[in-house]
Amino acid sequence: MSSFPRPELGEPYLLTPGPLTTSYSVKQAMLCDWGSWDGDFRAMTAELRSRLLDLLGAGKEDYDCVPMQGSGTFAVEAMLNSMIPPDGKALVLANGAYGKRAAQTLAYTGRGHVVLDKGDYLPPLGAEVAQILADDPAITHVVAIHCETSSGILNPLHEISQATAAAGRKLLIDSMSAFGAIPLQPSEYSFEALVSSANKCIEGVPGFGFVLARKSALAEAKGNCPSLSLDLYAQWDAMEKTGQWRFTPPTHVVAAFLQALTEHAAEGGVAGRGARYKRNRDVMVSGRRDLGFETLLSDEWLSPIIVTFFCPADPNFDFGRFYDLMQDQGFIIYPGKLTVVESFRVGCIGRMDADVMRAVVAAAKQALVEMNVASAAPPAEAVASRMAQIA
Repeated sequence: MSSFPRPELGEPYLLTPGPLTTSYSVKQAMLCDWGSWDGDFRAMTAELRSRLLDLLGAGKEDYDCVPMQGSGTFAVEAMLNSMIPPDGKALVLANGAYGKRAAQTLAYTGRGHVVLDKGDYLPPLGAEVAQILADDPAITHVVAIHCETSSGILNPLHEISQATAAAGRKLLIDSMSAFGAIPLQPSEYSFEALVSSANKCIEGVPGFGFVLARKSALAEAKGNCPSLSLDLYAQWDAMEKTGQWRFTPPTHVVAAFLQALTEHAAEGGVAGRGARYKRNRDVMVSGRRDLGFETLLSDEWLSPIIVTFFCPADPNFDFGRFYDLMQDQGFIIYPGKLTVVESFRVGCIGRMDADVMRAVVAAAKQALVEMNVASAAPPAEAVASRMAQIA
């Protein structure tokens, strides 16, 4: 029997990259109202910042934590447009929607940038980064996505970090869907800042993101940001001086997040959380492959966060109908975000374990039966498209 039974109140499991299924105790933490200027809430903010820094592990002493209201994208924009000065230039590493969104963010504010676009299937490699940086000395920053959830690929951040540091440039990391489950210690990775969100691997609820950045980089960011509300330096400066958020904070979300951090620590921290997600992935991928489904990515690039599958070639398969049948059985999956082939995604994160993932596989099998789908194998042209890009 699963140690993570069906969520309370008859809710479905969210097989998404966040928002995700949360514990009942995380939900309960939001039942109290907090005054945003009250001393108790200032203490909660200080605790949040300190405990997030602890997750960095070795090397955390040089960093500080700045929470930022809004979705994860708000925090990404705050990091990019505060850390990259108006006369800076970024190399954006893209292999999906979120790398492209980073480039779009920089374009909106006129930040110079170039994009290495690897398509849907392949990671940016350290050697490629090194060559681009050698060829263009004007590049000051490299922007990397840790886990690109549009495909589910876990990018090789360590070699990207090494190449960036060797060239004397600064690395900014969108670790939105990986931080808290995949180690990212400053002693092992050289980076100026990373960004993540409350409703990802810590298993809180949506409402704020956070930036973990070198204190020196935060100080140098003064005056860079063209936005009032997304000025990372101003938010940091205000919190250092007053302990308060500059504008109305998501008080209930912060309370829930502190409970989520407690549960994260009880599970064994980053290592424990990551191990459960990997088990979830392995059970779910193995079971779906037994049904004939094929993953978009080869095993070496599969993240423990979310997995993309090709839609079956069988003419009886209809994703909308498949989605509804899965939801009827208590599971909400995620549409694909690829531009080349039809696909869908299944998340591995949230309050779920291997037993839940076995139930997910059983639900998919039942859905295929109800749709009269004889085989979940993908179209030959989808596989050919992947092989062509890899080649």
